[in-house]
Amino acid sequence: MKNNICLIGVNFYPEDTAIGLYSTQLCMYLNNIGYKVSVVTGFPYYPDWKIKTDYQSRPLFYQEYLRGIHVLRYKQYVPENPSFKTRILHLLDFTLGSLLNLLKVKHCDVVICVVPFTSTVFLGWLLARFKGARLWVHIQDFEVDAILESGIASGGKGINKLVFRLLFSIERFLFNRADVVSTISHGMMGKLERKTRRETYYFPNWVSGDEINPAVASLHPIFNGHSEQFKILYSGNVGEKQSWDFFVEVVNYFAGDSRVHFFVVGQGAKFSSLKRDLSSFKNATVREPAPLSELNDLLCSADLHVLFQKKEVIDTVMPSKILGMMASSVPSLVTGNLESEVARVLHDSQGDGFIEAGELEECARFINGLIDSPEKVSSIGCAARNYILENFSSDKVLSAFREKLRQLL
Repeated sequence: MKNNICLIGVNFYPEDTAIGLYSTQLCMYLNNIGYKVSVVTGFPYYPDWKIKTDYQSRPLFYQEYLRGIHVLRYKQYVPENPSFKTRILHLLDFTLGSLLNLLKVKHCDVVICVVPFTSTVFLGWLLARFKGARLWVHIQDFEVDAILESGIASGGKGINKLVFRLLFSIERFLFNRADVVSTISHGMMGKLERKTRRETYYFPNWVSGDEINPAVASLHPIFNGHSEQFKILYSGNVGEKQSWDFFVEVVNYFAGDSRVHFFVVGQGAKFSSLKRDLSSFKNATVREPAPLSELNDLLCSADLHVLFQKKEVIDTVMPSKILGMMASSVPSLVTGNLESEVARVLHDSQGDGFIEAGELEECARFINGLIDSPEKVSSIGCAARNYILENFSSDKVLSAFREKLRQLL
């Protein structure tokens, strides 16, 4: 029986947000239904961009077993202040260091490579050829496109133009080595189909309606003293893809309104600068991430979730945090490009909370409309939860994935 799976990706447990969370949950699911799972990964560092304390003293190559899953780690370089150049070094170091860990994978029938990094596909291709295995590439983030769209690096002129042209060529070459290539949104599926001639598969991220459930939530301690105010929350990675200047503008707009208080709970490359920018505002609280065990209370205790994306980011990413936001039965206000996948999701859920990036007055009207109508808060929140559980519940998504995996084997 072919039941040996190897997942390759830089993010894994104990990272409990974003890609690391989904890779961990996927491996746990496969392990629970009878597959033998191994993981080639890095040392946990996200979203702090610092290797977690429990792992700092461990050797360069480190093996451990997590509930029966064989985890092979390489202690990759992690930049304290990630830039385009240091991210490239981060990627290259993980890729080169992980080559040795490939030799420690004893049995493999299917290799699942998680992008980013695209270089994991190179590792997976080598392992698949060596073991005679099938290759599944799963794209959580088009990293090269995201770098261009977020403004981390300029790709329109001179040497940068040539570099990005080369990176896109490498990306296409590697994607075309796979048996199946999947990604997490319909918009990203369209982009993917322009990048590869291989079979594609829609494999969205998921959320558990039991783990995010307002019926069993309590007021999170961060909101103590603010229970009578309208609590606006951003929870997650404080990174390059969001428009933090606009976030500060919105906080400033409501600076004189005692009814409203903003909360940022997270970590990431922009965390320190955002904390500094908000330090003078009495209507804003900034905290480092809450434990995963507190996420349900945190999300369900808010009155409004916000996510201010840059207008340039259209179909390159589908932020997974939107699933938890909407599953909490709390309305969401998201800004960005009106052609984006998130805009479609909010529209289809009847949430009416997607606004074009930079439209401060429209955002303010939306927020004030919710403050003045608790009934609207409740109806939008309930509709959002129902939509997410109907389309993105873990049971449905992972059961469909299981059937596709059976076909591949």
